[in-house]
Amino acid sequence: MSTEQPILVTGAAGSVGAVGRTVVENLRRRNLPVRALVHREDDRAEALRATGAEVVVGDLTLAADVARAMAGCDRMYFGMSVSSQYLEATVTAAAVARDYGRLDAFVNMSQMTVAQMDLTSTSESIQQREHWLAEQALNWSGLPVTHVRPTVFMENPLFQKFAFASIVKDGTIRLPFGSGRTSPIAARDVAEVVTEILANPSPHLGHTYHLTGPASRDLYAMAAELSAALGRPVTYVDVPYEQWVDRDLAALGLPDHLFDHLATMARLHAQNRYDRVTHDVETITGRPASSLEEYVKDNPRLFGK
Repeated sequence: MSTEQPILVTGAAGSVGAVGRTVVENLRRRNLPVRALVHREDDRAEALRATGAEVVVGDLTLAADVARAMAGCDRMYFGMSVSSQYLEATVTAAAVARDYGRLDAFVNMSQMTVAQMDLTSTSESIQQREHWLAEQALNWSGLPVTHVRPTVFMENPLFQKFAFASIVKDGTIRLPFGSGRTSPIAARDVAEVVTEILANPSPHLGHTYHLTGPASRDLYAMAAELSAALGRPVTYVDVPYEQWVDRDLAALGLPDHLFDHLATMARLHAQNRYDRVTHDVETITGRPASSLEEYVKDNPRLFGK
């Protein structure tokens, strides 16, 4: 496959985890041509240009914008933040890519809960249901698709806005996960997987990868890991779910769609839906997924260090 045509990276200025931005940076370090699609002109767009990437501004729900961004590209990464327009954007991108007919690879950022869903399941968030539907549409499209399904990110608000922030405040993790086990993953690991697939897509076409951290454990065990990594006591406080939703989550003033998604993720954690470990990160990148200790070392400010 050619490496002379640009690789289109959507969601390149995203916030949570910034996977798209990191993918752009990784590809540019390999001297691969990149076209980064962003929603608006701002400092993040300028930072992408500083890597040598071409930056275009557009809306993923507008076919004309997507077609303009895709023109001349032979590979594409599709990623989008949690949004009530997610399904519309995915189907629009798939329709444009199918009409374009020149993509060698369409790498789709999905999420792990899709693996536990079916046509009639109803316990998931609207966003998770849209991820499931988006995968159906992409599979029907006939495009050369690879699905990447990460578990919860370390950078997710559940951890950064709640767990890590309360560790700094009073040495506690306050979440309603009960004894549910989880295996959060660092966004940089997800970005490295996406980078490897885009750089050499042939072996990955038609595959679905499930990305997790290196271990699954409950938050009592995670608190002990963090205590050892930080050198100070950290304890887990199992907050009642309704209290957490009505008081703690509501205090963030989030849009309804995102509020529903985070509330559902917390509920599914308590139901042990995130208790899963795979080795797909190591299989694709050649190194294990980052440990919690490594994450603390790499992000000291998040933990008040």
